[in-house]
Amino acid sequence: MSVEKVISAADVKQLREMTGAGMMDCRQALVEAEGDFEKAIDLLRKKGQKLSVKRADREAKEGCVLALVSADHTRGIIVRLSCETDFVSKNESFVALTQQFAEIALEKFPATIEELLALPFEDITIGDKVTEQVGVIGEKVELSAYQTLEAAQIAPYIHMGNKAGVLVGLNKADAAYFDAGRDVAMQVAAMKPVALDKDGVDPTIIQREIEIGMEQARNEGKPEAMLEKIAMGKLNKFYQDSTLLNQQFVKDGSMTVASYLKSIDKDLTATGFRHVTLG
Repeated sequence: MSVEKVISAADVKQLREMTGAGMMDCRQALVEAEGDFEKAIDLLRKKGQKLSVKRADREAKEGCVLALVSADHTRGIIVRLSCETDFVSKNESFVALTQQFAEIALEKFPATIEELLALPFEDITIGDKVTEQVGVIGEKVELSAYQTLEAAQIAPYIHMGNKAGVLVGLNKADAAYFDAGRDVAMQVAAMKPVALDKDGVDPTIIQREIEIGMEQARNEGKPEAMLEKIAMGKLNKFYQDSTLLNQQFVKDGSMTVASYLKSIDKDLTATGFRHVTLG
C-alpha cells in the first residue's frame, strides 16, 4: 500500500487547521513527509506558508490591475493582484493569473474580497493559489483589492501597463454612449475624484475641508464672523475639483463632466464609478 493511500481525510483536515494551507497542499505535504506532521508543516512553510508570514510586513506596491465587464455591459469588476517588484508584475504568467482571477470574479460576482478568495480555483481556492504564489515567486503576493459595479451600461478603462483600472456606470444602455463612458473613465484615472458628486462625499471629509478652510482664513487674518462663509466657498471649490460630475472635463476645459455627458444626450449621466490603482 502506498503512503498516499494511508493519508486520511482527517489527517489532511487537521494539517489544514494547523497551518491554514489548502487541502491539496496539505495532502501533498503529508505524502512527501510520509505522514509526519512536523515534516509536513516544514514542507508547507518552505513552499509558501513561511514566506507568507515572513513577508507579511513587506510592501507589495507593484502588481497588475484589471477591469472587466460582462457581455451585456451591466456588470463590472476590478481586481488587483499585488507583488513587490515591477519585474514580477510584468511577467506574462502573473498577468495571466490576474486575468483568471478577474474572469472568475466577473462570472461569480461575489460581494466581498473575502468571498472572492474563497471561490474555487482549479483544485484549490483563489486564496490558496495566492499563497502558493509566494513560494513560487519568492515575493509577497496578495489579492489586495476587489471592486464591483452594476449599471445600465458600464465602460471600463485599464491604464497603461495595468497600473490602474476604472469602471464608470451610465444611466443609459445604448451602445452609442459607450465611448462617452470610456472618456469619463479616463477622466477618473487622470483626475482621481473622491466621489460622483457632492452628495457622495464622506461627511468626515466635508468636515475636515471646512475646518481646514476656516483655519486658512483665520491665518490670513479674516474676521471670525466671516470664517465659516469663507470655508464654505472653499468647500464648493473642493467639490468642483474632487467630485466627478463637477470636475472640469479634461478633453474640453470649457465644460464639466456633467455638461459633457448632457451635450451627448440631455438625460445622460454617470451613476457611479470604481477606481483601483497600484500602491
